[in-house]
Amino acid sequence: MDKQALRERIWDELEESGEARFPYPPHGRIPNFDGADEAAERLAANEAWQEAEVVKSNPDSPQLPVRRAALRAGKTLYMAVPRLRDEKCFLRLDPDEIADIDHATTIGGSSEVGVPVGPDEMESIDLIVSGSVAVNGIGARVGKGEGYSDLEFAILREFGLVDDATTTVTTLHEIQFVDEAIPTASHDVPIEWVFTPERSVRTDASGGKPEGLAWNGVADERLDEIPILNRLDRE
Repeated sequence: MDKQALRERIWDELEESGEARFPYPPHGRIPNFDGADEAAERLAANEAWQEAEVVKSNPDSPQLPVRRAALRAGKTLYMAVPRLRDEKCFLRLDPDEIADIDHATTIGGSSEVGVPVGPDEMESIDLIVSGSVAVNGIGARVGKGEGYSDLEFAILREFGLVDDATTTVTTLHEIQFVDEAIPTASHDVPIEWVFTPERSVRTDASGGKPEGLAWNGVADERLDEIPILNRLDRE
């Protein structure tokens, strides 16, 4: 199935079923859903999560419970600056330095209390939480179509902060866990664990993860929009 057609179908189903939650409507977003708290609890019970000391998460609403769980568990949390627009393109949230976790893990709160850092100032990432519109049983993922999640992974890999052993997970609604084949490219990061309100699933993702940035897929305008790209070797 075409990725955009799949996105539209998922967004429509979440809206029509009444399972979508604020912000509303779900279209054009990593959709929030009823049961996001329960999906986060399943993730928090997973061994890979419990062993992780450093977590990177997307900033979207359905993963808010995940970000709060990370800080409450004493994990260092990284979030990307929106659209990677700054030279210091990530925010570090240190649980030892944050008084109000509920506020700090919102989009606005993270920009207020998070410490801007560049990749050369970051710790290695143990586990990545990606927001998803859809994922299938072999770990192929569809995001909202802007490509930042995969780009963030590529940048982190260029700096040696992630590798094939970095665990990749998502939380989503059962409607978003699909049977369809999803087209993938070499820059797509596979999802190894899916957590829904009802179950925890180890996908059949096989092979490694992207080795770094695929320059032939980077538009010239992104070099102007994303300063960190200009620090990377294009060979």
